[in-house]
Amino acid sequence: MSDFKESSASGRLITQERKRLSFFGLPFTFTKYLLTEKKLIVYSGFFTTTEEEILLYRVLDISRKRNLFQKMFGLGTITLSSQDKSMPVLEIKNVKNSNDFKNILSEQVECEKKRMNVRAGEFMGVCTHDHHDHGPDLDYDHDCDFDNDGIPDHSPDFHDGYNAE
Repeated sequence: MSDFKESSASGRLITQERKRLSFFGLPFTFTKYLLTEKKLIVYSGFFTTTEEEILLYRVLDISRKRNLFQKMFGLGTITLSSQDKSMPVLEIKNVKNSNDFKNILSEQVECEKKRMNVRAGEFMGVCTHDHHDHGPDLDYDHDCDFDNDGIPDHSPDFHDGYNAE
């Protein structure tokens, strides 16, 4: 992988995969997925290459799905939900050996969460919308569901310091 330089910041490269065409599973796309000890890095594009990364300890959920064509050609799509602001949901589409990739990814997420001492409860209290973008005219009518139980936990009467007078 020419774009990836192994460093202590990214950790050791664990595995890599490439997005494939759903027809015959051919790797004629310009999207690569690199899994290191600490991050999942996504390179995409041919003329202009974009690099996105998700820190593994921020991953909340991993799922895999396969349609008929993916099953015929040994492919699958893995969906990651994370606390990453730029990419809260990432679909890793049409990867070969998707079950193996998902299992390796899941193991690395758990290892990184243990290394960082992150527990699932530490993500409670995180509001999914960004208060900082609203500036001084913050609208507190938007309720936050901190524990994801479907019941808003942030009431319009509660002020958390962003609009303190």
